[in-house]
Amino acid sequence: MQEFDPRRPTLRYTPRLMVGIGGICALALGWKLTAAEATAPMPQKLDAAAIVMLQHEAFAQAEALPGFARPENVAVKVLPGDTLEAAVARTGVSSEEARRAVRTLGEAMDTVHIKAGMTFDASIARPSGELGAGEARLVGLSLRTGPATAITLSRTFDGALRLREMEEAIRSETTVAQGEIHGSLYESAAKLGATSSVTSKVVKLFAHKLDFQRDIKAGDEFKLVFERKVTESGRVVETGELEYAEVKGVKFYRFERNNGDVDYFDETGKNIRGFLLRTPVDGARITSNFGPRRHPVLGFRRSHQGVDFGAGTGTPILAAGDGVVVEARRWGGYGNWVRLRHANGWETGYAHTSRYAKGIRAGVRVKQGQVIAYVGTTGMSTGPHLHYEVWRNGQRVNPIGAKVPQGTILAGAELNAFKAKMARIDTMLAKAGPAGDEIKLAAAKTDTVAQANLRR
Repeated sequence: MQEFDPRRPTLRYTPRLMVGIGGICALALGWKLTAAEATAPMPQKLDAAAIVMLQHEAFAQAEALPGFARPENVAVKVLPGDTLEAAVARTGVSSEEARRAVRTLGEAMDTVHIKAGMTFDASIARPSGELGAGEARLVGLSLRTGPATAITLSRTFDGALRLREMEEAIRSETTVAQGEIHGSLYESAAKLGATSSVTSKVVKLFAHKLDFQRDIKAGDEFKLVFERKVTESGRVVETGELEYAEVKGVKFYRFERNNGDVDYFDETGKNIRGFLLRTPVDGARITSNFGPRRHPVLGFRRSHQGVDFGAGTGTPILAAGDGVVVEARRWGGYGNWVRLRHANGWETGYAHTSRYAKGIRAGVRVKQGQVIAYVGTTGMSTGPHLHYEVWRNGQRVNPIGAKVPQGTILAGAELNAFKAKMARIDTMLAKAGPAGDEIKLAAAKTDTVAQANLRR
């Protein structure tokens, strides 16, 4: 391969090489340079599609090096047991070339303790000619080091590899996701940019009003308003508070009261938590109701003094309401048993659990929705399920039909403040279109190579 000679005229190759270098440098557009020498003003902000296009042009349309074919893009995934050097070498470059690239990357990142699954984009040029024999040459490499940071290597005119660190600005925003449920709420919300943590809050929130196994049907509408942090290219870095949730027309608004307590209220200012959860196990199905039945183990008919929820072993069991743990022990045919005492003479019991949650013991205070145990099949049981009981002044009552106390109702200045916030949320919802472009951007894949449909 020809070597660069500073004594020879550069007019022949320099323009073409500079085209390629210009393309590589285009990767820096839309990013905030973190290198110390960066003194230029903030570049124009780019969306995810523009960044992908620039990277594709930089790597794929760079002018060919003398004796090499036009550069091609290669996306590489670090395999279990891989070193970063081995992963770079899989692009087809020589071991020395891979070693030099990793050594340069080491100036900005830890190249030793890397995790399997990490991906990076490389641009390589293969030898031209009839046989195309010989090793490829690395033209450029792009590696994301965090949600808003990346490193690039680019080949300079004299053959050296230049390292550049880049960082995107991050903005905080409140966004809307709305659509129809098809499949599960998790799947439907994820398509609109909501993370699993946001959807988990929604499921717990509606546990007082809806059973997601029986009450939700395909096509039911939902709307979410939540906070998030987003990079300039639309990459969601972090999600924050869930400000509003609506499923099948049932609406809940987040509100911070004067005493600092935060809770969710319906349109009238009524606390939606209620006193006890309707279902203390997420996604469970009722397998046996309250009342007389034939006992599955004993074989004779007797009163079933609770409700059974079928769920897999290890499924979290939630405290139905705020209270104190009265018992967390083995209790005959009930197996591992937990009993909670709530206010005004109400108690709840949880039987056949596989184990207790960390810290659950007699005397401990728990909050509504807190995990207290896990579904199992201990005691007199034919399979994994939760036997759930509700007690009122020492008497068992039907958990499904029990008339439990209502939650807090806002009044006075708090109600006025709540209505003002509700109006702001409603205005935001009215302005937002169904699954608009901004929401679709939030759900975009974080793998820019996959977006460009490049070869892996």
